[in-house]
Amino acid sequence: MSVEKIEIPGSQGGTLSGRMEWPDGTVRAHALFAHCFTCGKDSLAATRIARALTAQGIAVLRFDFTGIGASEGDFASTNFSSNLADLEAVAMYMRARGQAPTLLIGHSLGGAAVLGVARRLPELKAVVTIAAPSDPRHVLGLLGDNVERIRAEGELEVKLAGRPFRIARQFIDDVSSHTLLDEVAHLGKPLLVLQSPTDDTVEVANGLEIFEAAAQPKSYVALEGADHLLQNRAGAAYAASMIAAWSQHYLPTLAEDVQAEIPEPGVVVVAERHRGRYQQTVRVGGHEFVADEPAALGGDDAGPNPYELLLSALGACTSMTMRMYAERKALPLEHVAVQLRHEKIHAKDCAACETTVGMVDRIERRIAISGELTAEQQASLMAIADKCPVHRTLQSEVRIDTRQA
Repeated sequence: MSVEKIEIPGSQGGTLSGRMEWPDGTVRAHALFAHCFTCGKDSLAATRIARALTAQGIAVLRFDFTGIGASEGDFASTNFSSNLADLEAVAMYMRARGQAPTLLIGHSLGGAAVLGVARRLPELKAVVTIAAPSDPRHVLGLLGDNVERIRAEGELEVKLAGRPFRIARQFIDDVSSHTLLDEVAHLGKPLLVLQSPTDDTVEVANGLEIFEAAAQPKSYVALEGADHLLQNRAGAAYAASMIAAWSQHYLPTLAEDVQAEIPEPGVVVVAERHRGRYQQTVRVGGHEFVADEPAALGGDDAGPNPYELLLSALGACTSMTMRMYAERKALPLEHVAVQLRHEKIHAKDCAACETTVGMVDRIERRIAISGELTAEQQASLMAIADKCPVHRTLQSEVRIDTRQA
């Protein structure tokens, strides 16, 4: 697993602090995690669930809502609607990177938020809620007698989970305006509801109401013995294992089992890596490497681009052919280095080309050889370079037969 710290434009103009956790190898899917009210992306539940999913090949982005943790903004100016907007902004950011979320997970009020925003995210395949209230107004219960004081005074500092937060009247008004179960009824995505019967913050009845309101394929798992924040390691691990197992049915497998296998000799398998917009995993026999586009073309420059791979094939073939020839002829060749460059040029600028209009491909190849070689031996080595199999393929008629696998 590797971690990428990212900054995301938030819905209120500030920057949201995010953390993308990447699995090793090919990425099956991308998940977006919304944390509980005032918790932050680094809560125990978010951390443990993210790591369990990365072990299953799922990349997970967790972030701090506006005014929470390392994200910019004033918490007192936020509300449930701004949480929805932040979630959508993060999903748009992921989409722009070619990593649109297909799995959406929310904990506590974050669970309510994912239910409220899920229908706006067309790429979603499945939704998970953990200890989520069936009505966002449930969070007002955490404020107790302070609700009326906030209404009267406009804003008040209260302690939540031992930390001070400023809550404004607009938060209370906004959270009271949402009817979440209507969204659940029209969700249209498979839903997993995780709720603990021993949760003393969000009663188990909330999960049952969400489950009953859902018309789409749905599953309910009781997290028996787990507390609301999943601070118990066993409870968090159980929740994570349930999400990982349940989501297997709705998310793509690793390549439909084709690109994950070691190809037979002579076969090259290239498959999307789903890590960045254009990254590809290339498998050749027992070897594996990454191909990508440079940042200037929208890639991450995580590996050579296709033309660089083509030049690499020609360069490697050239050097190997010269070495084989030198060994066969017992030539004192010490070292070969090949430098290649590809470009498109106008046909009219190429005196040796058969094509006379439009553009043609030009590969410039520079070969350096060293050793106690006579001029004749050097000339024979340079001549053999043009006989390398890849060189011949590039200059011969090539037919590419394509069919759907």
